[in-house]
Formats: sequence, structure tokens, C-alpha cells
Amino acid sequence: MTDPTATTVWDIAEHLQEDAAVADYLAAVFEDGDLAEIRRALAHVARARGMGELAQKAGLSRSGLYKALGEGGNPSFETVAGLLKAFGVRLTVAPTEA
Repeated sequence: MTDPTATTVWDIAEHLQEDAAVADYLAAVFEDGDLAEIRRALAHVARARGMGELAQKAGLSRSGLYKALGEGGNPSFETVAGLLKAFGVRLTVAPTEA
């Protein structure tokens, strides 16, 4: 018999396999504008897509990617742009609401 109160850890990476899901997730995080949250979101997507393969697609070393996206990391715009391209999404700009 299973325990009806048993829980499992929810892992966002399991829900970030499709480009559309990645785009929606990152758009929401970028809209908020919290830089630490953006870095964490990029790390979530990178983990979902596989750090080694993603680093190669983005033109980065695996260790450099871990450092840029780790706690206290500060990825450059070049790194973010390379990651977005490797994720299969693009950054768009829109006017802020009054």
C-alpha cells in the first residue's frame, strides 16, 4: 500500500523540454526583470537541455557555463545571447506599460 501523504520533489527541468515551454518560462522571468531569477531560470533550462551539449552549442566550456549560471554567477550578455540561441529561442523587446 502506498502512503497517500507521500510527496515528490517538483523539478522544473522536467517541464522544459519543448522550445515553446522554454520561451514561455523565460519570457515570464525576463518580464519580472530580477537578474538573479533570470540567471536561475537560464540554469534551469540549461540543466533540462544538458549542460555539456548546451555549452558546446553556445560556444562555451562546460566549466565556464557552470560558473556563469551558478550561485553568484554573472553571465555576460554574450553568454546569455549564446544560450538563448542554443535553447532555440530569441529575445524580443517591447515597450513597458504605462
